[in-house]
Amino acid sequence: MLPIADGLTICRSAPARERPEAARSTRAAEVRPGVTLAYVRAGIGGAPLLLVHGWPETKRIWWRNIEPLAAAGFEVIVPDLRGFGDSELAPDGFYDLAAHARDCHALVHDVLGHATCVAAGGDLGGARRAGPRASAFPGSSRGSACSIRPLPPLRDAFVAAGLDPHVSARVRQAADYYVRQGRDADALAAELATPELRRRYVATFYGPRFWASPGRFTPADVDFMTEPFADAAKLRAGFANYESALGTRPLSEPPRFLETNPVPTLVLYGPGRPRHLSATSSRAPRSCSASASGRSSVEGAGHFLQWERPDVLNQALRYFLR
Repeated sequence: MLPIADGLTICRSAPARERPEAARSTRAAEVRPGVTLAYVRAGIGGAPLLLVHGWPETKRIWWRNIEPLAAAGFEVIVPDLRGFGDSELAPDGFYDLAAHARDCHALVHDVLGHATCVAAGGDLGGARRAGPRASAFPGSSRGSACSIRPLPPLRDAFVAAGLDPHVSARVRQAADYYVRQGRDADALAAELATPELRRRYVATFYGPRFWASPGRFTPADVDFMTEPFADAAKLRAGFANYESALGTRPLSEPPRFLETNPVPTLVLYGPGRPRHLSATSSRAPRSCSASASGRSSVEGAGHFLQWERPDVLNQALRYFLR
């Protein structure tokens, strides 16, 4: 057992119960020249449903959703984004929204042969990919579903919705990691010099930083989620996403993030992340979508809603997409 802050520990191995058979069948494909993504595919022949992770996550965050959604009639496609988990590092060095969106589109369309799909996700690599993907590839997305995520800074839309567009002092204080990873990434990576230190750093986001609702991640769960980040190159690649967001790393192309999502969208909000969100955050997503078909606050969930309340997410997707 590896100790981390506030009494949490990291176990040496993850429990078999969180490794469903479908999730063990990881495939890999070169989706664009030199870009190889690892992915899980279950329920082949069903309606294509792309599940995209964020940070500090990999495809493992969807382990509790893959088999139930495949059983419900979906072809579930769950990639590791470039530089994450079992996927390879980006040969071009890009880790921005457009690069991820194009990778996901190439996987779904070019490799797997689907003309359209529904995209679901949260955080950096989730619904932030769904909106840009739908905008960059018109007609490719039939719908999107998002759990908690960074919202586009659409000031006018926020004001029109009666929301305060300013970032609160509480949110700024809790965003120290964001600034460090985006502006001082090399020094931070150098400080995290061993696999144990890297995993302890990532583990704080599942525990002491209160991103998750209390009690939703056991020590074994934390171990399972942090294991892929023991690799120094993969953790550093994760930081590159924040450098891209803060302008300290070149972009592959201008992002399509500063606009409303044009496709019907289901919004699920986990309120159990008190140190990061203002009281208006549960209402804000509606102002960022041209057609927000639903919005629900899910008790007992925080940032990692798909893991914390898979029962709610799986059922919500079934109803939304029927």
